[in-house]
Amino acid sequence: QVQLVESGGGLVQPGGSLRLSCAASGSFVSINFMGWYRQAPGKQRELVADIFSGGSTNSVNSEKGRFTISRDSAKNTVYLQMNSLKAEDTAVYFCSALITLATEPRGPFYTWGQGTQVTVFS
Repeated sequence: QVQLVESGGGLVQPGGSLRLSCAASGSFVSINFMGWYRQAPGKQRELVADIFSGGSTNSVNSEKGRFTISRDSAKNTVYLQMNSLKAEDTAVYFCSALITLATEPRGPFYTWGQGTQVTVFS
């Protein structure tokens, strides 16, 4: 069994900062890709940022300059540093990973964390 455990969410005032963490545990061959998604009330889940095993990163245009994704491969952990938070950033943030298992002959698959709530308010 593979599990993603998220932490770092909470309540913050506009302009504040949070750092989300996501650690993968279990038995797997490799983690090819990790990313952060979010889902606000009444909206669809959307990509925030992602990072590949080679270190390349991507973030949506609206978050560039405010959100930064990073990864510690040795710890199987991905981080999302969020600065200058706005009310519209309020959402449940989910960690996702593309994982390869030795016992899965069909190839890698995506797995998700349980989500962590980020609330930005005045």
